[in-house]
Amino acid sequence: MSADERSGSSESEILGVGATAESVRGWVRAHRIEEVDCAVPDIAGVARGKTMPVEKFVKLEPVHLPISIFHQTITGDYVGFEDDGQALYAESDLMMVPDLSTIRPAPWASSPTAQVIHDATWQNGDPVEIAPRAVLRRVVDLYRKEGWQPVVAPELEFYLTKTNPDPDYPLEPPTGRSGRKGSGRQAYSLGAVDEYDKIVDDIYEFAELQYLQIDTIIQEGGAAQLEINLVHGDPVHLADQVFLFKRTIREAAFKHGCYATFMAKPLENEPGSAMHIHQSVVDAKTGRNIFTDEKGQPSRLFRQFLAGQQKYLPSAMCLLAPYVNSYRRLVPGGAAPINVEWGLDNRSAGLRIPVSGPAARRVENRLPGSDSNPYLAIAASLACGYLGMKNSLEPREAIVGNAYRNDHQLPRGLLEALLEFEDSKDLHKILGDRFSHVYMQMKRSEFEEFMRVISPWEREHLLLSV
Repeated sequence: MSADERSGSSESEILGVGATAESVRGWVRAHRIEEVDCAVPDIAGVARGKTMPVEKFVKLEPVHLPISIFHQTITGDYVGFEDDGQALYAESDLMMVPDLSTIRPAPWASSPTAQVIHDATWQNGDPVEIAPRAVLRRVVDLYRKEGWQPVVAPELEFYLTKTNPDPDYPLEPPTGRSGRKGSGRQAYSLGAVDEYDKIVDDIYEFAELQYLQIDTIIQEGGAAQLEINLVHGDPVHLADQVFLFKRTIREAAFKHGCYATFMAKPLENEPGSAMHIHQSVVDAKTGRNIFTDEKGQPSRLFRQFLAGQQKYLPSAMCLLAPYVNSYRRLVPGGAAPINVEWGLDNRSAGLRIPVSGPAARRVENRLPGSDSNPYLAIAASLACGYLGMKNSLEPREAIVGNAYRNDHQLPRGLLEALLEFEDSKDLHKILGDRFSHVYMQMKRSEFEEFMRVISPWEREHLLLSV
């Protein structure tokens, strides 16, 4: 290894929390970076921002973007300005402040490019309350005020599909190395993963180049459906990783002429895609898992956290299942939870307690879809557990057997979920009243737009029969 290469490795290693402008300049020199993608996650989890020459970025001058990026629905409409006292065309600019600890290469780019996640602030430096990263930080700060540190580990499912330029046609699995389309009912099959080994290899390579840690990649139950498990850690850091991984996985698929989709239910006769969230809480000073008592048994706070999940998660579903398509996954017989029962190593329950030692005791929330914004899904899930601990709630008894046979305890659609969220003032207070108000407006707008679409089912069954 040359002296320059050794210097590059050293610069890469020192970038983290507390990174400085000088260390960033060294890092971009070592990586020969030419452009920088300045990205901020919007309400949908889409990367918004600007690309600029590296010479401009290293000056670390504020990047300005309009407030409208946090008022834009998934279809591109703008909502919520009237209630903010602003008109769309009289909006104010925000400042995008780079989190230098998130700088990473974009290894798929045609020229040497870096990407940096930014925080949105007002001109006076205060965080923008409706920015998803700020919402998650708000929840984590509530834990820290109690002397607690939440720990999460997301599991992200997704499908590979053939390219689909015409949305009127259903998606199809891509052709694997065997020359056959991917087939379902192959969970944990190594051979099924190997069908798409070139894409998986690129995911690993892109991840390594971005310092993203993968725990495992497995075949899930659907045709060409994969799952990537991430190493546990700080909630904001893990949400950043999911945000970056979604882009990484899409780019790896594009490279091989197919799509990677994080829709909750992209294929009619296949299982949906989830983003399970493993959650635990440790004492901020000692690092001890507060879900375990001195005797190694489940603690009072563990039961209260569970109870908070049971009580509040149904009201938070519009954040865990944010689109009309999301609720096609959460149906009886769909291999996804339909309630908030909890059980020991029970995958039919919405809340699973995995087999673990006392130090790793945790709650797996199996409700969120892979289409959810990771910042908002993690924030909502932790908010529910926090409310349970603060209000000293008691959970129902653990379920034994098949929880799919129990009552459906979740909203059946987006509109019902929004009504439940609207009534949950406790969640509004935790997540922020202004964010909650804007979020509901955006989702109602998306629902109303969807209701103007006539589906193939309606044409097939109603056209000549009613």
